[in-house]
Amino acid sequence: MKLTVEFPSVSYREGPAGVGQLAKAIEDIGYDQLDIFDHVVMGFPIEGRDGRYGAKMPILEALMTLSYAAALTSTIGLGTEVLVLPQRQPVLVAKQVSTLDTLSGGRVRLGIGIGWQPSEFEALSENFRTRGKRTDEAIELLRACWRDEQIDHDGKYYTSVAMGMEPKPPQGGNLPIWIGGGSEAAFERVGKYGDGWLSSQVRDADDAKRAMDAIQKAASAAGRDPEALGWQGQIAPPPRPGDTEAKMYYADLDRVAKRVADLKDMGFEWAAVNATAVFQSGARSVEAMIEALGNIHDRLRSEVGR
Repeated sequence: MKLTVEFPSVSYREGPAGVGQLAKAIEDIGYDQLDIFDHVVMGFPIEGRDGRYGAKMPILEALMTLSYAAALTSTIGLGTEVLVLPQRQPVLVAKQVSTLDTLSGGRVRLGIGIGWQPSEFEALSENFRTRGKRTDEAIELLRACWRDEQIDHDGKYYTSVAMGMEPKPPQGGNLPIWIGGGSEAAFERVGKYGDGWLSSQVRDADDAKRAMDAIQKAASAAGRDPEALGWQGQIAPPPRPGDTEAKMYYADLDRVAKRVADLKDMGFEWAAVNATAVFQSGARSVEAMIEALGNIHDRLRSEVGR
């Protein structure tokens, strides 16, 4: 089973050296993938807003952080879990990701989602209500930018006429795009466009089967091979403010290992460790997070192998 770490932006508090030290250590420990989540801005909790996370939560920009990590590592996969694609201009994203893939030697996996925070879209002057349809079209445009010598795209939301983008990423048009989300629309999107599903809150085997069946059905309907899809499950979602029990989740290695074994039994090939939650569980420095991630890695490898 492959293991990924969702990188903790809180490491910035120890400066660039701390961020770099942690990124390199995650590779050295033996994790397969380093991912980072994406928010550009977070809304303060005013009336009518979803206040699931604090507005002052530190979040490093995802693609910039991955570029920094790419320069300090050599083998670990680099990706987003997930980039909120419809709040970003897709041709620019295609260029950024292509450049990251080029400079990292073809190590990029782009994880995307449609987002949940209307105020963030408003701050970025993007339409929250059309985000799903724009995501579908943006994926097609990304592929064209990475694949085609001449990019011609005449869509409802985006247009590119006789444009070129060089250099192409080493992975070309096959650069993997994995898609997050737990709705029926998300399952259809994964099946139609994605190379894999990034699950964040699957509850049990029945829940996983329902989602995987829906995704594979959508893939077959789109003329794609449903058996070629990848599956990643997050071990535990980030704890909400005030949830003391959830904050201590990663301090219990037996509990973490059982969850990963269960994910493997459900059919997941990847498991994601949320290092921000590791920080919240008591590893309050870069050195402590490195030690905790090492212990988690060793325990999980002994449970589910490689």
